[in-house]
Amino acid sequence: MLQQLIGPVTGLLDKFIEDKDKKNAIAFELSTMAERHAQELAKAQLEVNKTEAAHRSLFVSGWRPAVGWTCCIGLASQYILIPMANFALALADSTIEIPVLDMATMMPVLMGMLGLGAMRTVEKAKGVERNK
Repeated sequence: MLQQLIGPVTGLLDKFIEDKDKKNAIAFELSTMAERHAQELAKAQLEVNKTEAAHRSLFVSGWRPAVGWTCCIGLASQYILIPMANFALALADSTIEIPVLDMATMMPVLMGMLGLGAMRTVEKAKGVERNK
């Protein structure tokens, strides 16, 4: 939304500011405003994540492992357990077939969790991980 406002505002600079250097400096300041705002939001989210991860309560810091294990179970079910069960049912001449899971909703969560896992690996490599 902020980006949509920047274009018209920089267009108005031509009408009100005659000095080219001052006009360019203001236009640059306006154009970088959205990026700075996004960076500040990302830094604030990182601080929240650090606070959550450092908490001693399992209900605060344990949601990430719970989501990770849920994704792991879903992935194992989709690609190992369900196909093997359907194969066994087919060998037993059964007409029952276990439906496959909708992975389109789970994969973004799993990819995000894998990204967090990679960040944890970097923490361990740098020696800044938290050990209980």
